[in-house]
Amino acid sequence: MAEQDGSAVRDEVAAARRIVVKVGSSSLTTAAGGLDADRVDALVDVLTKVLDGDGKGDGGRDADGKAGDGKGGDRKGGDRKGGANGKEIVLVSSGAIAAGLAPLGLDRRPRDLARQQAAASVGQGLLVARYTASFARYGRRVGQVLLTTDDTSRRAHYRNATRTLDQLLAMGALPIVNENDTVATDEIRFGDNDRLAALVAHLVRADLLVLLSDVDGLYDGDPRTPGTSRIDEVRGPRDLDGVSIGSAGRSGVGTGGMVTKVEAARIATAAGVPVVLTSASRAGDALLGRHTGTFFHRTGRRSANRLLWLAHASAPRGALTLDDGAVRAVVERRTSLLPAGIAAVEGEFTAGDPVELRDTEGRPVARGLVNFDAKEIPQLIGRSTRDLARELGPAYEREVVHRDDLVVLD
Repeated sequence: MAEQDGSAVRDEVAAARRIVVKVGSSSLTTAAGGLDADRVDALVDVLTKVLDGDGKGDGGRDADGKAGDGKGGDRKGGDRKGGANGKEIVLVSSGAIAAGLAPLGLDRRPRDLARQQAAASVGQGLLVARYTASFARYGRRVGQVLLTTDDTSRRAHYRNATRTLDQLLAMGALPIVNENDTVATDEIRFGDNDRLAALVAHLVRADLLVLLSDVDGLYDGDPRTPGTSRIDEVRGPRDLDGVSIGSAGRSGVGTGGMVTKVEAARIATAAGVPVVLTSASRAGDALLGRHTGTFFHRTGRRSANRLLWLAHASAPRGALTLDDGAVRAVVERRTSLLPAGIAAVEGEFTAGDPVELRDTEGRPVARGLVNFDAKEIPQLIGRSTRDLARELGPAYEREVVHRDDLVVLD
């Protein structure tokens, strides 16, 4: 593996002004379920140090993890807007379902969706209350933002989410983001908060994403196996050739593992956001740009549109098969999809739902938000918009999927 240029990583990470930090359930809760107040406070202490730019740990944990006096110097009381050094933090926090296990008498994360939603309903309030109390020690306010994929793949919802997060930061509140597990169904779930964090980093135009885990970085094998070593940096997919990445976390209270973290890093870096992956216990070093964890270099350029969400956060409700000409038009010329280019339709969906666009061999080539219900599509197949408007009315003289609501898949 390539050796990491410590100074380069330190400069890029230390220079980051808007940072998204994601923390997993295992870093906040006990193995039996329920929040660990000391762990939450330790994370809050670190984040506050970064915002205040002191790096010394006044009023929190020092570099050895020992508790401070809790007074926070001149940070006691009052409202804080951003960091003293211009830094801003958005926290994507797991832990709602795990926090609700013990209060509901559950000894493990339930498999069925209904009980997961119930646990999330109880746990989310406990989680935010704990964060609110912990940040209040430093005179800081927090704001809760709960998202589903619908909130971010649809144009109007995406704008609303962006405005909310920007306004919270502008008013000095630290946003705490989580998936809305209480109402999310299998069809509208992000699946894991690692992916959600990568997409939030894109949404808020972050300079850095920090993924906190129970492992201090990405290893070239199972870190519990002798002879494996930590990968210092990843410049692109080729650096991971031959690397065995585990699929599950250790604690059993979360949904992610190293696979989801590497995928999140791929999404973020492709959108121009560098990533540091390390353990929660080393969060302070990671945020200060010190040589810790695994650093993922950006591989793409920053984009201001929401199509990244459409590609990675939406679950298609159906599919449209395109003829060869339509595939070329959509993929190569990046045009809208017109009725004349559709060969077949499958699935049950309504206008505004995400659908998959396939070639005649059944291979997915794009994804987009459809403008018609599934039951309307058969009468449109292969016909020109002019003919449709003349026969069915002006509402049918439009694209089936507009290019602004369409993303070509790799």
